[in-house]
Amino acid sequence: MEKRIRILGLIIVVLLGAILVQAANIQFWRAKSLATNPNNPRVFEARLTQSRGQILAADGSILAQSLPTPKGVYKYQRVYPQGALMGQITGFASPIFGTWGIEAQYNSQLLTHQQPANSLSQVLNPTTSTDSVTLTIQPSLQQLAASQLAGRDGAIVALDPNTGAVKAMYSNPTYDPTPLASPSSTIEKAAWASFQVKNANGFQPLSALAFQRTFPPGSTFKIVTATAAYDLRPDLVVKSYPSVSSISIPNTNLPLQNFGGGTCGGTVAEMLPPSCDTGFAQLGLDLGAFDMVQTAQAFGFNAQPPLDIPGVATSVFPSTDQLKTNVPFLAYGAIGQGNVAATTLQNALDAAAIANNGKIMAPTLLQSIRDQQGNLIKKSSPVLWKTATSPQTAQSVSQLMQQVVTQGTASGIFNPADKVAAKTGTAQTSATNVNEKTDDWMIAFAPADHPVIAIAVLLPFQALSGTGAAVAGPVMKCMIEGALAQAMGQPVINTSTTCSG
Repeated sequence: MEKRIRILGLIIVVLLGAILVQAANIQFWRAKSLATNPNNPRVFEARLTQSRGQILAADGSILAQSLPTPKGVYKYQRVYPQGALMGQITGFASPIFGTWGIEAQYNSQLLTHQQPANSLSQVLNPTTSTDSVTLTIQPSLQQLAASQLAGRDGAIVALDPNTGAVKAMYSNPTYDPTPLASPSSTIEKAAWASFQVKNANGFQPLSALAFQRTFPPGSTFKIVTATAAYDLRPDLVVKSYPSVSSISIPNTNLPLQNFGGGTCGGTVAEMLPPSCDTGFAQLGLDLGAFDMVQTAQAFGFNAQPPLDIPGVATSVFPSTDQLKTNVPFLAYGAIGQGNVAATTLQNALDAAAIANNGKIMAPTLLQSIRDQQGNLIKKSSPVLWKTATSPQTAQSVSQLMQQVVTQGTASGIFNPADKVAAKTGTAQTSATNVNEKTDDWMIAFAPADHPVIAIAVLLPFQALSGTGAAVAGPVMKCMIEGALAQAMGQPVINTSTTCSG
């Protein structure tokens, strides 16, 4: 009998211990995640009855705020004054569909929450309020990006290469999050359904082309291949490749041809300005899989960029094993095709790496967080993400990118006074499709001797006759001019048809 009582007592002690552990788990370890979980009834109720903090642009303009409603279940309604211009950045705070974008990333700060105690009285009587979140986005540059795309599918990312601060990040198609915060469930559901619809190119508004979709980067990737040669095989930098219009590649009977059937060759310095496909493909084969993979990953491929917004896609370069068993893709990978895929964000970071002496700063949208009294809660500071290359190699590749502008594929596009370094890219979307399209790119930074802006422009699924220079070039010209004007405190031109110079 006593044995049974002891066993029963032991079971009770174990169960009591389990209850205490679970209580501690809920009250302490998981308290924050449970308090902010969108499935928490209190969180859902807060969407209906409580205000959220403001989201502000770098110039102080309001991107999202909560306004009182005159009647109904909702005491506040979320509004987005700049609508679709900022929709893919702000995201939404929807009673039905939850939060996304910056609204989700900084949800705990935007919700009413307990503020840090600055005195004994605040310890005894904690205060609760919302915080405001200020972003690095410059509305004038964002508007310029929208006007330059002019409704076309595409993406533009502009950032400060020295800090990683994102100055503009716009893509089409986009969406206005306002109806997703409507007090009418019918309006919310209808808007959600419409935002799921794909356009003729297969893109939908809720998936931002700027940072959630990848595309073959084409010849913009040649700056990575050139970097690999300078860093790991300097003997190949001075090797002269034959001047030809096409080459044979091992393990395939399909020749690799230059764009438009042109003839080119020479050393790396001679081949990058005219963007020689045959020469860079052979350079990639000479470098080998290991060196190419190592350099691509140093630039951030196969790693998710730490941008502070949900859903950031990872850009892809094939693994060493994949390339060893599929040699043609090593040649095509060296010119940014085959199995290589990059986001517009990644391509902007590639340009930033060369601009910033080989260092890639972690991209960020956050500038600061402040409480309702304006007190600083948090300020963003530059953080190193990747070291892509050495300052010496970055300087060498920068000089070649400047030659792309003065005598190569981007010649005649930019104002010489802007001292632009650039690389064009024209990536075929298929090797066999008779209705062939190209993804047209340009990456650039300026001024080349002390860069303050790095930009990537993408216009996908363009006519085969188009090129990165012809299609993305005019857009990049205006973005560079606008960014340099903004950096100098001058007005940014907001027109889709003209730029200064």
